[in-house]
Amino acid sequence: MGIKTGVMAMTNLRLKSRFRVAAYLTVVTLFLAGCRVGPVYHVPAASSQPPPAAYKESPAQSQDSDAWKPAQPQDAMLRGNWWEIYNDQDLNALEDQVNINNQNIKVYFQNFMEARTLIAQARSQLYPTVAIGPSYTRSRSSSNLGNGIATTSTTGAVTGSSGQEISLWSLPATASWEPDLWGKVRNTIREEQYNAQLSAADLENERLTEQASLATYYFEIRGQDALQVLYAEVVKADTKALEIARSSHETGVGDQITVEQAGITLQNAQTALTSLAVARAQYEHAIAMLIGVNPSGFSLPVKPLNPTAPPIPIGVPSQLLQRRPDIAAAERNMAAANAEIGIATAAFYPTLTLSADGGLESSLFKHLFDWPSRFWSIGPSVSETIFDAGLRRATVNQYVATYNADVASYRQTVLAAFQSVEDNLAGVRVLSNEIQQTQETVNAAQRYVDLETGRYETGIDPYVDLVTAQTTLFSDQQTLASLKIEEMTYSVALIEALGGGWDTTQLPTPAQVSKKMTKAETTIQK
Repeated sequence: MGIKTGVMAMTNLRLKSRFRVAAYLTVVTLFLAGCRVGPVYHVPAASSQPPPAAYKESPAQSQDSDAWKPAQPQDAMLRGNWWEIYNDQDLNALEDQVNINNQNIKVYFQNFMEARTLIAQARSQLYPTVAIGPSYTRSRSSSNLGNGIATTSTTGAVTGSSGQEISLWSLPATASWEPDLWGKVRNTIREEQYNAQLSAADLENERLTEQASLATYYFEIRGQDALQVLYAEVVKADTKALEIARSSHETGVGDQITVEQAGITLQNAQTALTSLAVARAQYEHAIAMLIGVNPSGFSLPVKPLNPTAPPIPIGVPSQLLQRRPDIAAAERNMAAANAEIGIATAAFYPTLTLSADGGLESSLFKHLFDWPSRFWSIGPSVSETIFDAGLRRATVNQYVATYNADVASYRQTVLAAFQSVEDNLAGVRVLSNEIQQTQETVNAAQRYVDLETGRYETGIDPYVDLVTAQTTLFSDQQTLASLKIEEMTYSVALIEALGGGWDTTQLPTPAQVSKKMTKAETTIQK
């Protein structure tokens, strides 16, 4: 009785000792798990100088009193569906289809979904890995081993002999855990979260690009429609001139040369009118691609371009960093590169691995779940690289260089954004003045044609004078129509340069990109 009590006491002592060791290791592990090596990320300055109070090419800074004016107040921003500023229902309907059916946008959306899955993959490394491996084996040993004497256990299984068959049922389980002592896993999670945010910004940048392309093609088509109306008027005028030339020749007043000149002029105008159909068809096909429909079944009715560029809220330069998705993507790329430095830095520190094995094993299945069939082992291990010939340091330096390059790329993106805004502001402003000046020229040319038409019809001036006047008017009208098209496309480019209706508040947070994906998001597309 005393011996049994002593054995039990020693067993309890060993169990308590094991629990103390396990508790100690747990506390130390949890304490160290709060450490995270590597540099703390701060958004670098976009440039060495603060942004100006206003854009240089803003009409407010210009001396042109009749220039295009932006919407007031100056610190306003476009919101939501920016294309609605043009008040064109056809354009609105097409833009809605782009957001739903554009295949390039879908590609970027799936890239964003893929980036989100990488967060879940990285987070899984925070937890232990557990595996089971049930197995059954039946084996026979060689008869030429040992003395051929077999022994049988009390359970009836053959425990050892040459030339005998042995069965083994096994139900093992293994568990291993590598605590994130130095933040390698947490830095990996952060990197993937930042990359997912970068992918979300790329998605919005692609969406804006497709939307702007659609608006540009739409106004190009409407411009072609306006040119068609113009060329049709020219054909009508040239047809009338040819009829007058023929009548004059038949009555003996005019000559054959005038008839031939009028015929050639009419043919040239008809050819130019026909050639406009090619450009219009190509823009129409491009729009069909953008909205995800077959070009063979898509068409837009003729509708000449009439409006001028609307007032656009341009805001102030300091807002541009928050309004452009490409700048947001460049900034998130820096954050991900900074996290990579932390991942590489963690390689300088030791790695702790906690592993355990256990399970059941028996030569007879009926005894597999008996208490004596259990087996187990547990123990920690620590590993540390003592010499690697500078590999770890070189790796850290590599990621530092990558981060520094990303900083330069970020600043270059900001500079390019400001350049784009200034370029398109200048374009819209200058074109608005040029359109006014050209309109005055067209009005004067029209008066010239009206006077010359009367002189030609009364026989005062030859036909060549009328042709000269008509050519001048047509050239000026064509220039005016082209300038109006260019003004509208410049206004679209300006909105795109300003970031459309997007801002950084719409960028998903790390918590949002880390949410579990829905069933619809993980379904294979058919």
